[in-house]
Formats: sequence, C-alpha cells, structure tokens
Amino acid sequence: MTSAVQPPETDLIVPLPADGEQWDPWTIHTHYFGFTVPEAEIGAFLYVRYQPAFPLCQGGVAVFQGMDNLEPGDMEFVDYRLTMPWPQIEGTTITTANGLRIEFLEPGVRARVSFTSADGETRIDVLQEAVSPLLRRGHVMPGEEHNSDPSQNPGGSEQFMHVTGELILRGERYEIDCLHPRDRSWRQVRVETPSAPVPPVGWSPMCFGPDLIFNQISFEAADTDPAWLGVYEMPPDRPTHHFAWLYADGEFRPITRIRRNVLERHPRLHAAIRQEIEAWEEGGAVHKFTGTAIAMTAMPAWPNVSFTDSVFRWEDERGRVAHSTYQEIWFDAYQRAMKQRAQTTA
Repeated sequence: MTSAVQPPETDLIVPLPADGEQWDPWTIHTHYFGFTVPEAEIGAFLYVRYQPAFPLCQGGVAVFQGMDNLEPGDMEFVDYRLTMPWPQIEGTTITTANGLRIEFLEPGVRARVSFTSADGETRIDVLQEAVSPLLRRGHVMPGEEHNSDPSQNPGGSEQFMHVTGELILRGERYEIDCLHPRDRSWRQVRVETPSAPVPPVGWSPMCFGPDLIFNQISFEAADTDPAWLGVYEMPPDRPTHHFAWLYADGEFRPITRIRRNVLERHPRLHAAIRQEIEAWEEGGAVHKFTGTAIAMTAMPAWPNVSFTDSVFRWEDERGRVAHSTYQEIWFDAYQRAMKQRAQTTA
C-alpha cells in the first residue's frame, strides 16, 4: 500500500528540464501558503505556480477582507503576476521577482513566508509549523490524473500548519495566530482545457485541533438539487469527491464518500457561502460539518475559469469552530449558466 505521508524532501522538488529534455508545456509545480485573521474577516493567498518547460512562474500575494470583492482589484492588497522569471532558489529558500519569499527552515516541518510590497505599506512575516504530517494529496483539477506522466513521478502534498506572525496591511498591523493548510504539486500536467465536463469543485480543509483535521475536494451531490444540474451530465455512480481524508488522534483515516450540500451562494460571485458536508470513513463512521463564509474574493485565474477564495467558519458536530480557506473553481459553461439565471430572477 502506498504511504499516506510524503517524505519531507518533496518540499524542495522544483526541477527544470535537463539539457535536451522536452517537457509537456503544461507541466507545473506549485507552492501554496495562506493564513486568516477571522476577527477582521481577512484571508491571505500566497502562491507560486512554476512552469518549468518555459521556464517561468506566476504568483504572489493576495489579501482580502469581507464579502464584497467582485474583482481581484477589489481586494485590500494584490500583487499577483502572471509572468515572472524563474524564481531565485538558494539552498532551501525560494524568492519570486515580486518579492514573495519561502524559506524552508526544516522541510516537512517548518517554513517562514515573508513579503514586502514595493511601497513598504504591506508586509507579511509568518512562521508556519506543522500540526499534521505531510500528507499525500490527490489531483485537484479535472484531468490531472490522466495527463501527468507517471515516469516523472508527479505528486502532491497537503499539511496543516500553525501560522504565527504579523500582517501589516496598508499600514495597519494585524497579529496572526491561526491553523491553516498549505499544499503543493510537482511535475503535474495541468491543462487549461475550456468547458471541462465537470461541475464546480470545492476544496474545504479544516482543522479543529490535532485530534480532528479534515480535508476534501468535491462537487455538490446530485441529490441536493445543485446548481450544476442541467449544465453537466454526471454518471450516477461517479464519486463526487476527487480525494478526501481525515486525520484524527494521530491516525490517517481514508474517506470513501462525500456528500456536499450548498445551502446558499454569493449573489454575484456564485460560490458557496453556506454549506454542509458529510464524510463517510472507510469503517462506516460519518462526520458532519457546517460552514459559513465570512470573507470571499474573486482570484486571478485562467481566463476560461472562475476561481474564488474565502474564509469559512466551520463547526463540527460537537460545536467546535475552525476557520480556514474554502476555494472553489469552475469552467466557463457553469459561469454562463449562473449569469443567465441571475438575469432571469433579477
């Protein structure tokens, strides 16, 4: 059986093609970090997307607050660049051209992430320390599991971190002390296929403490009257989740079924703002979570997809509360359908 845990050195996998090698141009590596300041309704998205076949990268920093961020420029701060040179990589430190710096102090365990804006008015300096193992991650976008080249040993990981430090946002200081996921990919082939025949997928990592960490990415279940009905035809026996796991009391537990039910959507961004999730363990135990968005934004993405990031307030069955990112993405066919429905009901 394949181990559920990735080795710590996978944090540093960001190769370029060797001389004479030809890689698929859609090959990517990624590093994602983030944090939340729930009391201020703030979320942060810190990201590097490497495209080694060219070679170049994209990414940077996006900090959003509240629910009214209809365009990336509505955010409190955004410096996200679609085309940058390959980052500077010195030992275990990665620095992009716009100044996002990721320093792996101990791969698989600790990282320092920092950034200072060009005008000096926005600064981030956070220490991220692991509260879960570096868990093996399944594919994110539809098609990755088919397009990637097995001979290149593609992979991915996810890990919950205790994030501490500070955010200076246009001169105002916020203390950071939260539990937040990070994830990454390496040597994946992520094709920007338009109108991929799959409903919107939502990623909902949440950590209530070391005794209960849950993660899944899925589309809404067909029996919940989802908005994607009439736009996509899905086989009734197809699982709704791409991958899911539970880490409880120091034990990794596979999840065999997810039922995600969206109760309310943002009126303009169309992403979930209230939802509930049921997760079935391999042994039959069922876990239930309910969540409400307290911050949301449109994020930079491919032109033929819509991508939102948000801060969700989650509750488990015991009433415990966790705040974390919730990210949702869909292709243009769904966006057009949602726009038409909004116009019809206006």
